[in-house]
Amino acid sequence: MTRLADPLRFLTMLAAWVATPWALAPYSVLLAVVSVILLLGVLTVFVTPGDNGMDREKILVPVPGVVTIALVLLQYLAAVISSWVAWPTWAAVTVMVLAATSLIAEQPRWRQLLAVRS
Repeated sequence: MTRLADPLRFLTMLAAWVATPWALAPYSVLLAVVSVILLLGVLTVFVTPGDNGMDREKILVPVPGVVTIALVLLQYLAAVISSWVAWPTWAAVTVMVLAATSLIAEQPRWRQLLAVRS
């Protein structure tokens, strides 16, 4: 299940990175751009040491595993909500199923992240 978790997480996050600016663009293009920068940036800057083989030297801001889990959940939430706002029902349902499947597949990784001390 762990091998399946990585691509599912990536696809769910990709949905967030696409759907969120799409949903926000009618209100403000600047807000849409900022949303992409934030969604991509937080996962790049804040990393739990040892997660996916990351060495402490390569991490800008080391955080506990619970922070990484919260950031991933934020991405999933953005994917689901934004897909309902921006896309047709069939696409939003697909993203919901993808996010739910990803949540299940992520459980072993999340247990490891909770066990890691920063």
